[in-house]
Amino acid sequence: MPELGLFPLSIVLLPTERVPLHIFEERYQELIGECLKLERDFGLLLADDDGLREVGCRAAVIEVLEQFDDGRLNVVVEGRERFRIVRHTSGRSFSTAEVEPFVDEAGTPDPGAAARALDAFRRLLEAVEAEVEPPEFGEPQLSFALAGRVELEPEPKQELLESRSEPERLERVAELLEAAAASVVLAEEARRRASGNGKVSPPQ
Repeated sequence: MPELGLFPLSIVLLPTERVPLHIFEERYQELIGECLKLERDFGLLLADDDGLREVGCRAAVIEVLEQFDDGRLNVVVEGRERFRIVRHTSGRSFSTAEVEPFVDEAGTPDPGAAARALDAFRRLLEAVEAEVEPPEFGEPQLSFALAGRVELEPEPKQELLESRSEPERLERVAELLEAAAASVVLAEEARRRASGNGKVSPPQ
């Protein structure tokens, strides 16, 4: 059973998602240094008030943005396959564990759920006036591709990470994106009310 170096953080990484990391602790400088030298992945796991989660995502360093004289690093990592911890191991300065793949159950995504999620994503982009390239309709694990393009709280992201059903994930992603778009619209309406002394100005 493969052993994986672990990097507990207060964030969740999803498959295909890219995030920047600042590496400042010596033990994680060692971990990232090994991953770069040997072209290995490391395991990124959510660590919060509930403790260290068992399901995480393999991360690959795809770019070193900056390397400082004291060993600190700014890197960009990309989410790869999910894993589940089988047994924690010891002997290194950083945490390690024997892991196994965490894969989806058999099933075919509902085209309607995929269309709803993509539509919610586009409406959110319109609401925030952002230019982000949407994923392709037939992309494998579309739910992760969509969720990884949006700033979501760690808890719902971990919920997605631990789901073994792409149809269920697509439904959940659609709900999250629809709620986000609605909150943006409400915030804009509140701003307009405030700037108009509490009154809504009809379009001219």
